[in-house]
Parts: sequence; structure tokens; C-alpha cells
Amino acid sequence: MMTVIIADSPPDFVRGMLKRWFIEPHPNVFVGTLNKRAYSKTIEFIKRNSGSVDMLIISSDPNSQGFVISSLNNPNRKNICLDGLWLISEKLNPENRSLIIE
Repeated sequence: MMTVIIADSPPDFVRGMLKRWFIEPHPNVFVGTLNKRAYSKTIEFIKRNSGSVDMLIISSDPNSQGFVISSLNNPNRKNICLDGLWLISEKLNPENRSLIIE
């Protein structure tokens, strides 16, 4: 399954493990194709060892869009599946209803 992982400064040992299975075309962006077993083991390892690192994981899936989105540790963005379509909801600033940018 084709997978793209975008990580915000992962620990060196997590980054090293990701480089086993993925290429890194840009710093902290990992792209690769894994079988189901390697994919599940890799994602499990990342979740267990990434701590508070923000990550966005996009993987191929046999749905209408062709992919599924998951993320770790990003409270300002939430992934929502609405009628089979993946959308990203962002937290708004309640005072002026603008996006919170940090």
C-alpha cells in the first residue's frame, strides 16, 4: 500500500526506522509502498515511539478518493470521513472566526 508520512521533527531512531522502508524526497517527508503486514507494524512502531511529534499519514485505500488520512498529535486539525470522503477540519479562533495559525 502506497504511503506518505509527513513528520514534524521525528526522533532520530524513528526517522532511521522510516528510512528502512521509505525514501525521503524532502526532509521529514517519507514515501513508500509496503505490504499490509509491514504497514501495520510500521504504523504501530511510529505511534508507540513518536511521543508528541505531529505526523500526517496518507495511505492508499480502495475507497472513492483512493486514500485514507490519519494523523498523530495535532489538536488543531482533525481528519473527518464524511460519506466516504476524507476532509480535514481546522480549529477556528472563536473571537474572529479565523484559522488559528501558530
